[in-house]
Amino acid sequence: MRRKRDRADYSDIPHVDANFFKEVHIRWPERKKQVTLRIDPDVIEFFKKQGKGYQSMINAVLRKYVEAHGQ
Repeated sequence: MRRKRDRADYSDIPHVDANFFKEVHIRWPERKKQVTLRIDPDVIEFFKKQGKGYQSMINAVLRKYVEAHGQ
């Protein structure tokens, strides 16, 4: 059972009403491109051991690399 002091404080979050959703523009992420990629066996096994979503994790690692080294 959670104690009161363990509850998150949401008091700093602004109120969102129906008007907010009338003005929101949803920006969907770009569609991913399917590729064939040769990866060392130990590297792919490392990511597979992380569990479900390992391909998305590989994508996230590659994205961080691109961001760090400029596009």
